[in-house]
Amino acid sequence: MQSNLTYPDWIAVDWGTSNLRVWAMTAEGEILAENASDQGMSTVAPDEFEVTLLSHIAPWLGNPNTPVIACGMVGARQGWVEAPYRAVPTTPVGDIFQVPCKDSRISMHILPGLKQERSVDVMRGEETQIAGYLTDNPEFDGILCLPGTHTKWAHISAGEVVSFQTFMTGELFDLLSHQSVLRHSIGEGGGLDQEAFAGAIGDTISRPEAVATQLFKIRAVDLVHGAHASVSRARLSGILLGLELAAARPYWLGQSVALIGPPALNALYETALLAQGVAPTLHDMENITLKGLTAAYKSLGQ
Repeated sequence: MQSNLTYPDWIAVDWGTSNLRVWAMTAEGEILAENASDQGMSTVAPDEFEVTLLSHIAPWLGNPNTPVIACGMVGARQGWVEAPYRAVPTTPVGDIFQVPCKDSRISMHILPGLKQERSVDVMRGEETQIAGYLTDNPEFDGILCLPGTHTKWAHISAGEVVSFQTFMTGELFDLLSHQSVLRHSIGEGGGLDQEAFAGAIGDTISRPEAVATQLFKIRAVDLVHGAHASVSRARLSGILLGLELAAARPYWLGQSVALIGPPALNALYETALLAQGVAPTLHDMENITLKGLTAAYKSLGQ
């Protein structure tokens, strides 16, 4: 940001495990400037969070005590400071945890995650995206699916998160494609064969108990018939996503479903759900996250 530009009214921060994104914002939610890096929570020492944040936002600090609203793993036990979970059923954003800072130019706040004590589960970061979605859809009653490394399925009713369920589908794909015998057939990057992807989803939903053997067949088919890497990757992705859909059936069957995730993942989940007769709506994750952070800023009464 140059000196001739307006200084922000507040700063939005999405600080995950692997990445940090910051935005200089007006009170109305307009983006003045943005910055990003791979200095995620997992790479920052406990006593370096404030210094790391300031290295990304210092040019924006022209007003005293500028509010900073952060979501994500920065509020985890291993983060800057632990922002205690709030129990569902509850609104996605409630009490905001204030963090003491050495630098008086900022007033630091972290959004707490949510916890589920029955059928134990937790989320941290996704609650902000849910709040952002409800900003535009306050009467929504249905299911929000937030695809990612750890995908969340959340039941929303009367403006509250009623229940949710987490699936490690993305992490399992990464582990199996890089650390198992399947890595020899999957390769690095590349597209997915859509026919193989759809077939694997259908096979897994109908017979989830056969997943262990279907996974090895990816390697066996490659060795015997020389399968293309795009087919092998599609089979692995479809098997894991089919397993998730089989377990999440109570969440999507007969429900209104909205997808909030990266475009590529939204597209995969949309394909999978359409095959089950569910037509989800798709929403941009960054835009939704900023709307959630903006709602949190406005709740401070600045």
